[in-house]
Amino acid sequence: MKSASQIQELFEEYLRSLDYSHEPDELYAPIRYVLSLGGKRIRPTFLIMAYNMYADDIESVFTTAAGMEIFHNFTLLHDDLMDKADMRRGKATVHKKWNENAAILSGDGMLVLAYRYLALTKGPGFEKILDLANETFTGIMEGQQYDMEFETRDDVTEQEYIEMIRLKTSVLIAACAQMGAMAGGASESDSRLLYDFGEKIGLAFQLQDDLLDVYGDAAVFGKKIGGDILCNKKTYLYINAYRLADSRQRRELDRWAVYGGNDPDSKIAGVRAIYDAVGVKALSEKLIGSYFDEAMGLLDNVSLPAGRKSLLREYAGSLLNRVL
Repeated sequence: MKSASQIQELFEEYLRSLDYSHEPDELYAPIRYVLSLGGKRIRPTFLIMAYNMYADDIESVFTTAAGMEIFHNFTLLHDDLMDKADMRRGKATVHKKWNENAAILSGDGMLVLAYRYLALTKGPGFEKILDLANETFTGIMEGQQYDMEFETRDDVTEQEYIEMIRLKTSVLIAACAQMGAMAGGASESDSRLLYDFGEKIGLAFQLQDDLLDVYGDAAVFGKKIGGDILCNKKTYLYINAYRLADSRQRRELDRWAVYGGNDPDSKIAGVRAIYDAVGVKALSEKLIGSYFDEAMGLLDNVSLPAGRKSLLREYAGSLLNRVL
């Protein structure tokens, strides 16, 4: 079995070998740019690692993994446009480097490319894998719609938020884990357990991402800190800060929500000060730990020897900075 770093190195080499040099170049240049930015390659790594628990010829699922990774990057490209984000992975976003029309059209091109590589999936489980991809992609679009709607609502509940991030983030990680297991010949029970495992890891990962958006280091995080606050995202942090705030703090949050000034840093600092005062950082960290523990319990139930699951366990822990 190969470690996460070995898989990522091999898969990155495979991605670099793919040819996107077609005409018109104005369509394909942003696609090459987005995929060259790298990233953690979390989703294909989960897919390949899950496959590798059951089979050794990992290169046979690289096309499937590429399809899922290209789709993920397509969603980021359009997500950045919707959020008017300036940076992604420390570089200018496509709509900033080119323009909004280029971001829309190149994103559409990436969606087609994703299906092209998914269609190269080998083995008897192809139809089930494609069905899972279609269900997953639809869920992600639904999650994105909820995310946009929540920006203009002031009554978003914690339960609604968790469902939104489950759709927008978790289902793609979950599907990748299940696809890898399915392609590797896992039982239906194991495949489902790995889906649920990926879903819990995805929830923990998104909650941590939201936390880093407020409390992280921009140089490490790869994008400007406070973007969620500036976009009035109804994150777990914001929802619970509003719930725990006193009347004065709620008025302050309401004031920042409609702030139209030209000093965004003051809004970020003002909202973060309320987060600090009511203690939502610790609350979020506790929930992240709870989802992670649930994920580990699900992985324990997969019917493989512990040694076949150890690398996936360690990789999941490394994503959430947890020592196992």
